[in-house]
Amino acid sequence: MASSLLRYPGDVFADFDDLHRHLDRLLGTRNTNSSIRAVQRGTFPAVNVGATAETVEIFAFAPGIDPSKLDVTIDKGLLTISGERKNRAPEAGAKVNVYARERAEGTFRRVVTLPEDADPDRVSASYRDGVLRIQVQKREASRPRRIEVKDVR
Repeated sequence: MASSLLRYPGDVFADFDDLHRHLDRLLGTRNTNSSIRAVQRGTFPAVNVGATAETVEIFAFAPGIDPSKLDVTIDKGLLTISGERKNRAPEAGAKVNVYARERAEGTFRRVVTLPEDADPDRVSASYRDGVLRIQVQKREASRPRRIEVKDVR
């Protein structure tokens, strides 16, 4: 049996993944998801979502973005982060050979479903060192509060 016919199962999946990415680039479907909650490998920007007693915290890891070009909106319980990251690497040409290009570029859009207790009227966003931090305050009624127990003896 020829050595070129021997394959490990992982290699087959890697080939399918390469084919899928190649078809996405050719067909222009690279940054589209089939549903609002769908996340494909390599989706940009990577997002962490968490909560404290007072806030919902969203961290979007988006290095190389001009903060003034970021668009953050909330509508009907959905927080949307969108913008564009331009390619700053040199293009392939007479003096430059590009062997790999792994940095995501182009327009992007991420949607995060907010919990019901998030207050869309009290949101702040800041960008530092390539990290977009969005804080959505929770509604006052949903925050934990201490109830005083009275001694009625």
